[in-house]
Amino acid sequence: MTTKTDNATFTGVVGSGRTRVEGLDKVTGAARYAGEIPFAELAHGWLVLSTVARGRVRPVDDAAVLAMPGVLAVLHHGNAPRVDTDYIGMLGRPNPVVGLFQNDRVPFVGWPVALVVAETSEQAREAAEALVVHYDEEPHDVAFFAGHPGAYTPQDTPLVEAETAKGDVEAELETAAFVVDEEYTTPEEHHNSMEPHAATARWDEGRLDIVDSNQGSSWVAAELAQLFSLDPSSVRVRSEHVGGAFGSKGLNPHQVAAVMAATVLQRPVRVVLTRRQMFPLVGFRSPTAQRIRLAADADGRLRAFEHRSQSLTSTVVEFVEASAVLGRVMYDADAHHTLHELVRLDVPTPTWMRAPGEAPGSFAVESALDELAEKCGVDPIALRVRNEPAVGPVSGLPFSSRNVLACFEEGARRFGWADRDPRPGVRREGRWLLGTGTAAATYPSGVGPSTAAVTAEPDGTFTVRINAADIGTGARTAMALVAADVLEVEPDRIRMRVGDSDLGPAMIAGGSMGTRSWAWAVKLAAGELRERLALGGGIPPEGITARSNTADAIGALPEMERHSFGAQFAEAAVDVTTGEVRVRRLLGIYAAGTIVNPLTARSQFIGGMTWGLSMALHEEAIRDQASGGLVGADLAGYHFAANADVPVIEADWVDDHIPGDPVGIKGIGEIGVVGVAAAIANAVWHATGVRHRELPIRPDRVLRAAEEARRSAAGRSPGA
Repeated sequence: MTTKTDNATFTGVVGSGRTRVEGLDKVTGAARYAGEIPFAELAHGWLVLSTVARGRVRPVDDAAVLAMPGVLAVLHHGNAPRVDTDYIGMLGRPNPVVGLFQNDRVPFVGWPVALVVAETSEQAREAAEALVVHYDEEPHDVAFFAGHPGAYTPQDTPLVEAETAKGDVEAELETAAFVVDEEYTTPEEHHNSMEPHAATARWDEGRLDIVDSNQGSSWVAAELAQLFSLDPSSVRVRSEHVGGAFGSKGLNPHQVAAVMAATVLQRPVRVVLTRRQMFPLVGFRSPTAQRIRLAADADGRLRAFEHRSQSLTSTVVEFVEASAVLGRVMYDADAHHTLHELVRLDVPTPTWMRAPGEAPGSFAVESALDELAEKCGVDPIALRVRNEPAVGPVSGLPFSSRNVLACFEEGARRFGWADRDPRPGVRREGRWLLGTGTAAATYPSGVGPSTAAVTAEPDGTFTVRINAADIGTGARTAMALVAADVLEVEPDRIRMRVGDSDLGPAMIAGGSMGTRSWAWAVKLAAGELRERLALGGGIPPEGITARSNTADAIGALPEMERHSFGAQFAEAAVDVTTGEVRVRRLLGIYAAGTIVNPLTARSQFIGGMTWGLSMALHEEAIRDQASGGLVGADLAGYHFAANADVPVIEADWVDDHIPGDPVGIKGIGEIGVVGVAAAIANAVWHATGVRHRELPIRPDRVLRAAEEARRSAAGRSPGA
């Protein structure tokens, strides 16, 4: 047997557009998701959520519910299994679920106070709705606003540095030719994936087996092992198909509750969240209040850059929406200051949501850059060119590659930027005012240790085993292409096994690190296998397997700034009578290393850009101050961009070679969101001459801002 195809001039498959290897299974229904897999004697759990925002649960009287048909158990703080409430999770912080059913405390509306388990899902739901829970209610505070008196600076963590500083910002602001000092706000947003969160837990010959929908089976297995004080080898988590995640599918209350119930009943228990339950239980993007101060000389070169960002956190676990990180990468100045502050409120714990930090941060920074360009009388792209840093503005480290200007050059050419009249409010079609805007984009290109195994089978195929999480991004297909490229075979000879913690530790699908991390491990294992096969000899019945572990190689990487970059372009039309904003064109050009599969990569970019459009014009979760809960916590009340709201979106990339990099791949899952909201806001300003610093740009806000601008202009006119 040979590893090569019959074509001796094999030119590689990485970079060729390929349909998803699991695509047929998904469109025919053969692919089964976590809530669909059958188990013998399966019981069903239904969570009961608190109706108060702060207080204590009184002793639960569950006798009447236990007598209902099919009910097997009611778990609550008075009888649930105990867990290790002092453990620190895999990401260096306690998990928000650590106190589930461990005490009588209620930290927010929607906190689980009980789990009803029954023979059928319908019986469990009926009984859960019949359970009456009484509370000793306490005063709550859910109001987030800029300058909240409870704001504080959090401690640094491995994931977020709270503050960075160099130079004297105040001194530079006093002597600058041009100054921008503005505040920008973004609302609470939710990442409701198409597939709701679901988990089935069971004990199998002393081993905990969980079928789950998550972003990293190794991660969830390790968290559960710590939480329940189990040997890591005695926990298996499987997550074969995942219908979206976006940062929300880590360890959440439903998995923990399922394990507790399976332990008590000694039979499989499934817990599936409803759409309304997802709003308080699986995290969200915190609202932000951001202040940007820029100082520039007469040529528009930055002398001071300051970004202060406030976000909220819960009273359960501290979480930082790191909006101020973007400027640490994108723009340098003699004086540079970034700061994160938190406000602790009686709300659910926020979490990572696609492009955490960079998405809201880019709205503020890239809007402020546009305002500076207006004051300086400089084209927005030219201003960014003048302020392009040679090294990391805060770290001083070299960039592995930085081709953001190439993105702007190509994007400007395709978008027709050179024909743009810089004056706002001059283009009109009937009742529509038209404008164009742009913004820069960046997102880190990190990497995490991963293991992989590649087996040459006797039938001439190859099996790749890696605990990747395919959350809808096409990870299976990308890894098949990487393996086929190294082995010099066609991808149809590669079989993929993913989503099982028994496959060994691997990086989660998060932080745009999945493909880069997994591809490195697959390349190493496939390369070793190819060398062994080149020695000749037959393939035994069990096959020939090569394994890899990238931990040492990653540890040897030199310190550098590693990021994907991009440029976003938008054309917006604003109805002067209704205030409606319509995005007519969106173009994104990216520099993201080697693009493994152009077909699925373009889908990722377009999906991210659609999120950015939705962020700019639609998404906004409203919290009721009296109850502490969300208003309209469903997909009818929480509006996001639908098909009719989205124009034809163009996404493409420029060459982005990474000298000396062993993989050459960067992350692309999140950068598509970054900068889009700012580009649209800048386009709305160009259309109307009115600046919007509060998202979303709703029709009522457009009309109100236009009226305020008219009154302001009238007040300045002679004789007014």
